[in-house]
Amino acid sequence: MNREEIKQFLPHREPMLLVDWTEKNEDGSIRATYHVTGEEWFLKGHFPGFPVVPGVVICEIMAQCCTLILGDKLIGKTPFYAGLDNVRFKSMVRPGDTIEVSAKLNATRGPLYIIDAQANVGGKLACKGQLTFYLMDAQVQD
Repeated sequence: MNREEIKQFLPHREPMLLVDWTEKNEDGSIRATYHVTGEEWFLKGHFPGFPVVPGVVICEIMAQCCTLILGDKLIGKTPFYAGLDNVRFKSMVRPGDTIEVSAKLNATRGPLYIIDAQANVGGKLACKGQLTFYLMDAQVQD
């Protein structure tokens, strides 16, 4: 799926939509990418002269990518973090990098979805962890 197709599933919009492309594999896992252009709002002051994607933003990129594994279950819902476990940062992500996320559904407990994910840049592990999400009916505030 491209960005426009992804918008049918995720409620995020620019500048917070952090997925460029995704595909579901035959085994039910998912792959997705986001290219860091260097123009993102979160790089403006992190750090001047040596921009690095903040770890929490890497987690958000992983979250948006890996919730797409839920497919049609996302329609009309908003995925919220319910937990981040065993998250480890292994290497920096910088402007010009393409983050490649791979994820697999680990468990479902009622409305909770536990997903194992990792983010790689150029074949090198940047971040990994277990992300838990709660799907809530979409809310619109006027």
